[in-house]
Amino acid sequence: MATTAATADRFRSAVDSHDLTALEDLFTEDVRLYSPVKFTPFEGRPMVLGLFRVLLRTFEDFHYVGRFDGTSETSSDGAEAASAILLFRATVNGKQIHGIDLLHFDEQNRIKEITVMVRPQSAVQTLGEAVLTGLIADGLAPAPSAAR
Repeated sequence: MATTAATADRFRSAVDSHDLTALEDLFTEDVRLYSPVKFTPFEGRPMVLGLFRVLLRTFEDFHYVGRFDGTSETSSDGAEAASAILLFRATVNGKQIHGIDLLHFDEQNRIKEITVMVRPQSAVQTLGEAVLTGLIADGLAPAPSAAR
């Protein structure tokens, strides 16, 4: 059985190589992703994979720059879970972004929850706009209603 460190390494490799099939194998069916630009989480493997499809084409020069392993409370139920933090840097529409992916693992070392944090605020806004455009283009989010 894989360890959480091995799963984190496989996640990093899948993101680096834009391999959505490899990501799918790492996620639980009910995986949740907490985004810095949306109050409620993205829920379920199909939606989270769709979000990653958008993110992988939105980020420019995305690269991980570090990793920390440990345990932390999950957002969904507050239970203590094995976790890893992957630090990253990227660019979106000319804005430099620094961020982390906080991965929480289940008992089989699959990813059950991801929390993404990004700074600075101007980059969060730019990222949010770019991701929303991609989600709408992929049919994963409704287009905003026209102002009346």
